[in-house]
Amino acid sequence: MVGIVLGAGASTRLGRPKQTLPFGDTTLLGHVLRDVEASSLERVVLVLGGAADEALAAITPERTEVAHTDAYGTGCASSLLAGLDAAGDTDAVMLLLGDMPGVDASVIDRVAEAWREHRPWAAVTSYRGEFGHPFVFASLAFADLRELHGDKAVWKLIERHPEQVDRIDVDLPLPRDVDTWEDYEATLSAARAD
Repeated sequence: MVGIVLGAGASTRLGRPKQTLPFGDTTLLGHVLRDVEASSLERVVLVLGGAADEALAAITPERTEVAHTDAYGTGCASSLLAGLDAAGDTDAVMLLLGDMPGVDASVIDRVAEAWREHRPWAAVTSYRGEFGHPFVFASLAFADLRELHGDKAVWKLIERHPEQVDRIDVDLPLPRDVDTWEDYEATLSAARAD
């Protein structure tokens, strides 16, 4: 299973590259990447686009391959395609958001282990009944993933095939992804409280 960290966004709602926002002793993206690298995933691919040089200058990947997309302004699907290309031949990919701290190694490992038990077409994480990342897609779903365009496309794909999607329950609140300054400040406050 290859973890694909989607970190190529243009941060249009936030107004500056969120990948480079300070978060603890690193950046928002650095924090996410640290948790992913601490997991049991066999490989990790980080997809960058907007502010790639700034984002890389602020982090120190230890076992992560970096892929780039120049089409990051067209939506999240372009990042996914670059990640799939970099992942290559694999049984499954796990999709993680580069702007969603709170998905730590224990959550990643729980989701990966649950997927491996039944190997469904796809799996979505359920945080006390609320769906969120990470998602896992088996190689059988890769052709469908490659046809996606724009933002929220993965959600639409899951909604089209509910009978093929397992729900993996995690007894934690849904982590917040950072799209606005309010999200960023709330996420920082929650991290400090932990």
